[in-house]
Amino acid sequence: MSTPEQIKTKINQNQFEPYIKAHENIPELTLRTVILGVIISIVFGIANAYLGLKVGMTVSASIPAAVISMAILRGVFKKATVLENNIVQTIGSAGESLAAGIIFTIPAFFIWNETIPGFSHPITNLDIIFLSILGGALGIFFMIPLRRYLVAKEHGRLKFPEGTACAEIIKAGDEGGGKAKTVFAAMGISALYKALMNGVRLWSEGPNYNLPFLKGANIGITATPALLGVGYIIGPRISALMLAGAVLGYLGIAPVIAYLGQYIPGLVPPATRLISEMTPAELRNNFIKYFGVGAVALGGFVSLGKSIPVIIHSFAVGAKEIFGKGKEEQQRVRTDKDLPMSLVLFGSLLVALLIWAYPGTEMHFLGTILVIIFGFFFVVVAARIVGIVGSSSSPVSGMTIATLLVTSLILLSFGVSGFRGMVTVMSIGTVVCIAVCMSGDIAQDLKTGYLLGATPKHQQTMEFVGLVFPAIFMGFTIYLLNTAFGFVRSEAHPAPLLAPQANVMATIVQGVMTGGIPWIYIIGGMMIAFAIELLGISSLPFAIGLYLPLDLSTPIMAGGIIAFLVHKLTKEEQFKKREERGILFSSGLVAGDALIGVAVAFLIAFIPSYATFYDAHEAASLTGTFGPWLSLICFASITYLLWRFTRLNRSEK
Repeated sequence: MSTPEQIKTKINQNQFEPYIKAHENIPELTLRTVILGVIISIVFGIANAYLGLKVGMTVSASIPAAVISMAILRGVFKKATVLENNIVQTIGSAGESLAAGIIFTIPAFFIWNETIPGFSHPITNLDIIFLSILGGALGIFFMIPLRRYLVAKEHGRLKFPEGTACAEIIKAGDEGGGKAKTVFAAMGISALYKALMNGVRLWSEGPNYNLPFLKGANIGITATPALLGVGYIIGPRISALMLAGAVLGYLGIAPVIAYLGQYIPGLVPPATRLISEMTPAELRNNFIKYFGVGAVALGGFVSLGKSIPVIIHSFAVGAKEIFGKGKEEQQRVRTDKDLPMSLVLFGSLLVALLIWAYPGTEMHFLGTILVIIFGFFFVVVAARIVGIVGSSSSPVSGMTIATLLVTSLILLSFGVSGFRGMVTVMSIGTVVCIAVCMSGDIAQDLKTGYLLGATPKHQQTMEFVGLVFPAIFMGFTIYLLNTAFGFVRSEAHPAPLLAPQANVMATIVQGVMTGGIPWIYIIGGMMIAFAIELLGISSLPFAIGLYLPLDLSTPIMAGGIIAFLVHKLTKEEQFKKREERGILFSSGLVAGDALIGVAVAFLIAFIPSYATFYDAHEAASLTGTFGPWLSLICFASITYLLWRFTRLNRSEK
């Protein structure tokens, strides 16, 4: 007899047909795809490590990997299947995700060695490789039981914008015709836009203004094609919830803090400047960010609660498999076969034992337990977040900060403090952060595979391949960059890679151990999210908006508004075609933006003269004061093109 979860899954599968049907068997996991995927994973991982340490962000590699694999497999081998392309992007995207997890945390050890008298904890290449592989493996193992719930059961509710865009790119390349023209036209437009804006620095990413009549408030827009496309794909409701959180934080709470700061003569922790002297950006970094961390944590607990039934069922199936009493997995169709749950359980246990046994991290038994608890919790949260707003807008640093804060508090209660406590906390945070990054990546990849008709167990296996190879190179890369540039400004390194997130993490852990972290803001953020839940509204997208800067939510809202207008102003018989064209065009916008983002990362990493040019025009574009206005004009133009492409159909005329 089928369980309720199986029945729901079967109903969902009856409603959705993937591009390649379950009964079709075409080439998928081949040697050429593995080799190409590994090369892309290593190259993108190294490039993103440099970019992230320099400017504090990485660029998604899923779509560039899919496009590159399409070009190489079809150019060299003449014929390749969509499932082979999917395997390449699955492996290739892992390097970027691993790089993000590492650069957010590992440089903190180098920073402490440089800045804290008496602190000495040399982290070796082997340590970085070890933490990378175990953290990544934990994220992959924990995500596998969630696939049927987040990817299959929640299909239609969780959009996974980048995973959806990647699937549309691969399908369009396979089908050709009108769909391909729409996608590749959007890619060309987006790539040209991004190249002129970010590559040539012809105009700025968008205007950003401090409101003179409302001290502390700031409005702006990061006018990039990718965020516009993401907004269309996720739709108006989620876009509006994100913007609502941003409005509360940056047009509500921030001005209130700025107003009260006029009457507060001293410093308010954790700030090191008077509130009356702070810019809106400093208000965010010192106060609003912590409200967002609390809100994301509370929203995460709610998401975990919604996932518990399917998690319990998945592990129950695993227990049956271990004792040889379960045949459910063997009866599933090809497109619904995961890695055996027995392997997931044993793999997770093995990872936990290795974390406990490995010397030098100071985690030991208590640290291992905390890694498992926080790793599992935030893997669930991260996988759901990328389903809502995509990997680019996932507040990984916020989840890592929450891990560091709570872990520090727990360790202090057990008497673990000082330098030893700092090493333990950061080691835990590193493993959890890498697990979170990898789980977000595999969630997007599994969504792409679900839409294309891939075999989940092949993708899950290849995620491990995409993890191990770049992990081997990451330790050498971090050491090389530290030797060449450093992560702290000094006489030896006058122009360091400032590693923004790692500096924040190092400061927070050091602050907790000395009692300087403002828990009241985090609790306040949790109460805000709780109030949103009491209204019957999902608090997680709202919390993401509260955590991220306002200028990231506004372009997403622009895409959501276009989706809303398409729905409201289109006749019922035309709506499905127009909505599909909008998704195709939006997917192209995301893809073109991502491709140029990767290209710029390579130029910065490997051409010093270009890196100098990029730095020189970081604050001011080539068009000077007209740059922000030109940015608005160009963004309005590309928004109009998105609207027009939804309505282009000869059969409707």
